[in-house]
Amino acid sequence: MKLAEALIERAEIQKENAQLLSRMTSNVIVQEGDAPIEQPQELIAEYEKNMERLLFLIKNINKTNDATPFENGTIADAIAKRDCLKSKINVYRSIYEAATIKHDRYNTNEIKFVRCIDAKELQYTINQLSKEYRELDTKLQCLNWNVDLLES
Repeated sequence: MKLAEALIERAEIQKENAQLLSRMTSNVIVQEGDAPIEQPQELIAEYEKNMERLLFLIKNINKTNDATPFENGTIADAIAKRDCLKSKINVYRSIYEAATIKHDRYNTNEIKFVRCIDAKELQYTINQLSKEYRELDTKLQCLNWNVDLLES
């Protein structure tokens, strides 16, 4: 199994578990005299089975990411860098949006707002970080399809 396949399966299990949670909570209480649409114990059993597989996948994905060389480190290092880039992009976008909100003034007696940051420079920074994120993510995605998943 390739690393990318394990990542896809992990995402599918996580999505399925979210749906299972919704189905379980919808079926644990019914009106007296009614029967649940699905048996909660069966749903719990399916959830537990998914969690066993998810644990296997996560452990082996982490093992593979930590052991696989990538640029000047490992895949795990690159993922950490990518996550930090995404966080920076989100924060800078929030700052940019706050700085570019236009406050309407109806007359000269109303409060005037001034920007305390160069929005154009901030947008340039966001664009550069986004480009770096995309390039790193593309390299990681490519590598994921060429690396075999390590198993414990």
